[in-house]
Amino acid sequence: MKNARLSAFDMLYDIIYGGAYSNIVLEKGIKTVESKDKAFASRLVYGVVERRLSLDYAINKFLNGKTKPKVKILLYIGAYQVLYMDKIPDAVAVFETVSLCDNIGLSYYKKLINAVLHRIIDYKTEFDSIDDLSIKYSCPQHLINMWTKMYGRDNVADILESINNRPPVFAIPNSKYVDAEELHYELLSAEIDCEIFNDVVKINSSFDLSELKAFNDGLFYIEDYSSYSCANALGAKFDDVVLDLCSAPGGKAFTIAQSGATVYAYDIYEHRVELIKKSAQRLDLSNIITGINDALIYNANIPVADKIICDVPCSGFGIIRRKPEIRYKNLDDIKELPQIQYNILSTSSKYLKSGGVIIYSTCTLNKKENEQVVDRFLKDNKNFSLVKSKTVFPTKNGGDGFFYTILKKTND
Repeated sequence: MKNARLSAFDMLYDIIYGGAYSNIVLEKGIKTVESKDKAFASRLVYGVVERRLSLDYAINKFLNGKTKPKVKILLYIGAYQVLYMDKIPDAVAVFETVSLCDNIGLSYYKKLINAVLHRIIDYKTEFDSIDDLSIKYSCPQHLINMWTKMYGRDNVADILESINNRPPVFAIPNSKYVDAEELHYELLSAEIDCEIFNDVVKINSSFDLSELKAFNDGLFYIEDYSSYSCANALGAKFDDVVLDLCSAPGGKAFTIAQSGATVYAYDIYEHRVELIKKSAQRLDLSNIITGINDALIYNANIPVADKIICDVPCSGFGIIRRKPEIRYKNLDDIKELPQIQYNILSTSSKYLKSGGVIIYSTCTLNKKENEQVVDRFLKDNKNFSLVKSKTVFPTKNGGDGFFYTILKKTND
């Protein structure tokens, strides 16, 4: 087993300089850390990624010019502990960070790292009083500007307050076996810190799903509450045929299937379809039929449906607190997404019966990917009408940022 800080160093290097996704790297890398140190290592990794812009601001005040990537990672690790981990004494944070130099062949840089971190310690009071929203919340100014223009200052303030919080985990009861109260009791019996949140259970502690009997017995699945609410908004009934066309990891399909509807859950990648299939089997939801399909291309083998959920690939600006590196996306890199989203919605709509409804949804906060895609679709498809449109902003104790629109197809 590795030292927690050394493991964090390796993971952060892969994320920041290797372009890897934080959740994937952490899922693999955390296995190298002793159980008692997993929470600490996890917080270091996610904390550095989400606070990277703020850390750069502090580090660059006392670092003359550029330095090696590995040295920068060490400075991130030390500075994060100093600025954001109150329970770690400053002296310990510096000593442990400098000590890592010997493990990774950077002994020459010990004096530099030690000096910069001590300067940051002296700077803490001034750093805590910074008013610049971009530095304070470690959020690029261009993203703040976009949100302000689209949603107003008050909503932006709420978004920024949420993006660096640990996101809640929601356990959705499998209604074949339990309701929220019964699931709550099961999890409490397993010594899981949790509480009832509306009709689901909110989990307040980290845990390993594979070790929970209630999970392996199919009593619940994990889905964000905003996504869960979107799936329920479809209003699926027992005799409905429902398509979930961008389904993985399958949470919406599992929610919809509990209505008794026949759910066809598709995804473009075989391994993601297998994940849906295995989870459906664990939950004993035999009314879910899985298949591989490219949502951009019309497939004559897909059945005509009463209801469709079209949760398209998006920029993910609503789930920054789950994948903190998303905040650093260049807006130019996502400018092609609205066309892809429009094409998926257009193709998906061809499977819908007259009188049926389709939900278009994203986990982003960007009107170009949300309202503007829907407006364009309605303009081009006069046989569809708007039933409801909803934008959900992330909250500390609630669901992620989310958007969905319900559209109804009129009789042909």
